[in-house]
Amino acid sequence: MEKDFEYKEVETGLSAERALDVAATLANLVPLIGGPVASVIGGISGGRKEQRILEVVQGVSDDLSDFKSQVAEEYVKTEDFEELLENTLRRVAQERSAEKRRLYRSILTTAIKHPGGDYDEQLRFLRTLDELEPDHIKILRALRQGPESDLGMMGSPIQTLRKRIPEMTEAKIEQLVNGLNDRRITSMTSLRTMMTAHGAADLQHAVTPYGRGFLSYVEGA
Repeated sequence: MEKDFEYKEVETGLSAERALDVAATLANLVPLIGGPVASVIGGISGGRKEQRILEVVQGVSDDLSDFKSQVAEEYVKTEDFEELLENTLRRVAQERSAEKRRLYRSILTTAIKHPGGDYDEQLRFLRTLDELEPDHIKILRALRQGPESDLGMMGSPIQTLRKRIPEMTEAKIEQLVNGLNDRRITSMTSLRTMMTAHGAADLQHAVTPYGRGFLSYVEGA
């Protein structure tokens, strides 16, 4: 059974004066989303948390530097986007991993560049990312790769993944794949089955339709 997600509240307490300073900075960084961000930033406390938010918002600004869209400008004023923004930035404030913060940034950028997406699906993607480690994303990327050349005669999926992610042990790979299976992001029945080398290297089918949609969204594809 799929696990129910829980929203984790973040402590508040940023002073009104500091909130105005940060909001002004954000509005200058990202005119397109400065207003909605300003309404969120007052609920985030702590210098390090502020820096994480500024880092992500600056990244979104960079992503949108050459992007112009009247539809997007209207979308960022909607309640759906403001809620997505708030949910994302509250997670960013708590997230220590720079790689995961980059993926949260990508969720916001993708939402703005492709307005009109289903809000419930966006929220599910966000909650899924909340539960994953950066190493889970490495597994997904490795599974999405096409078969290499000069494969030999025989192989297994675990051998393929070890070759593509040499810094991971087989035990770690199995643990991560099991976690992805549990969340219905992948559907791998066995990592150690011996098969033709090409079959062992062609693992794209192991990523479920939801997993493909999730990875595309968080990578901005």
